[in-house]
Amino acid sequence: MGDEKRELPPVPDRLPVSVVDAHTHLDACGAVTAADVKAVVDRAERAGVARVVTVADDLASARWAAEAATWDSRVWAAVAIHPTRTKEFGEAERSEVERLAAQDRVVAVGETGLDYYWDYSPHDAQQEAFRWHIDLAKRLDKPLMIHDREAHDDVLRILAEENAPNAVIFHCFSGDAEMARKCVDAGYVLSFAGTVTFKNAKGLHEAARLCPADQYLVETDAPFLTPHPFRGRPNEPFGAAYTVRHLAALRGEAVHEVAQSVRTTAERVYRLPSVTTG
Repeated sequence: MGDEKRELPPVPDRLPVSVVDAHTHLDACGAVTAADVKAVVDRAERAGVARVVTVADDLASARWAAEAATWDSRVWAAVAIHPTRTKEFGEAERSEVERLAAQDRVVAVGETGLDYYWDYSPHDAQQEAFRWHIDLAKRLDKPLMIHDREAHDDVLRILAEENAPNAVIFHCFSGDAEMARKCVDAGYVLSFAGTVTFKNAKGLHEAARLCPADQYLVETDAPFLTPHPFRGRPNEPFGAAYTVRHLAALRGEAVHEVAQSVRTTAERVYRLPSVTTG
């Protein structure tokens, strides 16, 4: 059993319509080289997860993600400084994030936001950095990717105070139905990770059911948050296919309908080239 817990789940059957993993961490999945990236995305593509957005949380990761997005046409990037790493976030860091975020293969500013679960960065430092990233997303006209952990009220308040960018994505949405309605009413997009497949996530289930077809995405946050029934094992972008099928069951929709919805929304929000075949 111990060995099994360290193994990847099986690659699921291919989805009827290919989708985008809206948020993953290829470097944390163990990818270092272009060959590593290709291997991970090849596995994902076998499951119908044909494109991925790899996300940074510090400067080293941001540089790697921006470069990795040039190695494989199926990979894009998002860059920012994670809220738990904003204790020291000076001009040098801001300049580098801005330089990377402006690159063509970088399709979002993120993940940024607030994390009140961990005690790594003071709340005021997190909020200042969050406001800066909001401004950057607006100046670059790119979507803002939100990390929100136990900070719902302050995240929504700051987005309103700063006049949120045109596109806002709540990565690994963790709220309940009430939070989901507030986000949907504000025009934000909810990105559902493997947590929505967990049996005890009743609030997330309700949020997933009420979300309009054009306001939700699917992500893995790999190597974390592996979908049920493989919770606790390593995750990779192919895991998004499990989540798509679970969302279809939750919403009472066909798998191909959910897959088409999340792909269309990802293409719109991230401004990816449209794909018209499976």
